[in-house]
Amino acid sequence: MSIISKDISKAIELLEAEELVAIPTETVYGLAGNIYSEKAIKLIFETKKRPFFNPLIVHIASIDLLPTIVSHVPLKAKLLAEAFWPGPLTLVLPKNQHIPDLITAGKNTVAVRIPNHPTALELLKRLEFPLAAPSANPFGSISPTTAQHVNDYFENDITMVLDGGSCQRGIESTIIGFNNEEPIIYRLGSTPIEAIEAVVGTIEIKNKKQITPDAPGMLDRHYAPKTQTILVENLSEALQIHQGKQIGILTFKTPKTNTNVAFQIVLSETQNLQEAASKLYDALHQLDKQELDLIIAERFPDFGLGKSINDRLQRATVQA
Repeated sequence: MSIISKDISKAIELLEAEELVAIPTETVYGLAGNIYSEKAIKLIFETKKRPFFNPLIVHIASIDLLPTIVSHVPLKAKLLAEAFWPGPLTLVLPKNQHIPDLITAGKNTVAVRIPNHPTALELLKRLEFPLAAPSANPFGSISPTTAQHVNDYFENDITMVLDGGSCQRGIESTIIGFNNEEPIIYRLGSTPIEAIEAVVGTIEIKNKKQITPDAPGMLDRHYAPKTQTILVENLSEALQIHQGKQIGILTFKTPKTNTNVAFQIVLSETQNLQEAASKLYDALHQLDKQELDLIIAERFPDFGLGKSINDRLQRATVQA
């Protein structure tokens, strides 16, 4: 039975004993284990029911530790690390030989980032090893942004959830890989593409790959509620089409008055995309508990974090 606790010393004790601890980050909660423990890493995959072909992200405490994880850092990767670390940006770089293949799904690259969360950073600084920490949810389901979300998923499977409050960013890190030293976005996330391009210039997006993905979050179906969910441009039209159903709706800024709507969540009445991103997964968790026939999500403005939110909603609405 898992315990929700703020006790970092207890978390360290468990991680040193090759057990798993769910940890807070600024993006989502992660299911963390020692990257050098085969037992812990296998347990991450088994607990999440995550396929072994899907690589994990390594979390480190400072940029000084990067040479212990990777063998080469392109110039544009250095610029991005300097601009956005600690923060919700993951870099996929050539790995050092001692990084286990289990972490990287057998690839010669490794995904790495420095989380921007005081609890996570203190934990990492006090440990003698980095942590692998994919989102603390069963594979493919809605990511967790509170300790309670994690406990609801894994109450009987992990010993401890390290409580760091609600995640401020609310969606996963942006992931960037490199081809001939040039950056490529593998996953849209909490660092907007516009901010990245301000540092390194125009960047290609290559964020879908079903077979041997280069990074987490590239599979078509992901982040998905159990309730059937659709993503639409025109909410009024969709409500007309689905009359007679118990419907929950997820909108950006405008509440909808319609007798068809059983439950609705407005993510940001002030049209703030960061606020909407921080509330997205919690809203999906709430909607998924309402015993609805259908969740209808309204497409977001397709710029800044709106692109990342649309990416998550698109993957959440792909049918299994």
